[in-house]
Amino acid sequence: MAKAHWLALAMTAQVGGKTMTRLLRAFGSLEAVFDASEADLQRIPHIGPHIARAIQQSDLAKAQHDLQHFQQAGIHLLTCQDTGYPANLLRCHDAPPVLLLRGQLHEQDMQAIAIVGTRQPSERGRQAAQQAAAQLGARGWTIVSGLALGIDTAAHRSALDVGARSLAVLGSGLNRVYPQRNQRLATHILDAGALLSEVHPDAEVSRPALVARNRITSGLSRAVLVIEASQDSGSQKTAQLARQQGRAVYWINMAEHQTPPFGSVLNLSSLEWDDFSAQLAQLQIEPFIRDDPPRLF
Repeated sequence: MAKAHWLALAMTAQVGGKTMTRLLRAFGSLEAVFDASEADLQRIPHIGPHIARAIQQSDLAKAQHDLQHFQQAGIHLLTCQDTGYPANLLRCHDAPPVLLLRGQLHEQDMQAIAIVGTRQPSERGRQAAQQAAAQLGARGWTIVSGLALGIDTAAHRSALDVGARSLAVLGSGLNRVYPQRNQRLATHILDAGALLSEVHPDAEVSRPALVARNRITSGLSRAVLVIEASQDSGSQKTAQLARQQGRAVYWINMAEHQTPPFGSVLNLSSLEWDDFSAQLAQLQIEPFIRDDPPRLF
């Protein structure tokens, strides 16, 4: 029943992560929120009559029905209060209160690194993604990316080729894998990893969801490798978010004479992978008290 309350509130119009956090603090549980009167709800800061009424009208029955379908489809709903919620992500100030998951998360996924970059890489960039994913995957690192064409695809495939785990963060629902041409790759990832999303499983891809998933990609990881990312691209935004989350950022194959705004440049031709892996393993992620989670659905 408790999971249905989380899902119902997450799907309620005008209710986002901030509101969910305020409600939890005020009432102690989401079950208590659903039992509260409209007047009680309006006593919470920033919750006026419109939001209070929307909460009162939340469709708990539909949420329960959806959860049954999720289970039949092999989809798990994780809340930020569940022990199975990704530990790295939980330490981020902008971690989503609700995650939807298909596949399995393992404890070893705490040793994860994100590899992101352009959808139209040069052959050199593609090889860099393949090399990085294969070398780090072979050393026990879980490779995280966004299932996009280009660098993401190369990273996921190379990780799987060496028997490593891989996590794909979608900007669509888990039943609407995007891009469609990566459906087979998504299926292979399920054999050694997981697909994750914060939107309803039946939601089509959208630009807001694609942008929002970047913080999850970096948040799941100890560090981010950025390969051939153009200015103002999603990969650049992922790097910026990683920096805000306290993650290390590394740049590969930058344009000639281009200087990274932050982070470190890697030269793969001279990189000692054992040393680099050991360096990554020493990175610390400081816990962050979440008080401003983002909107979900």
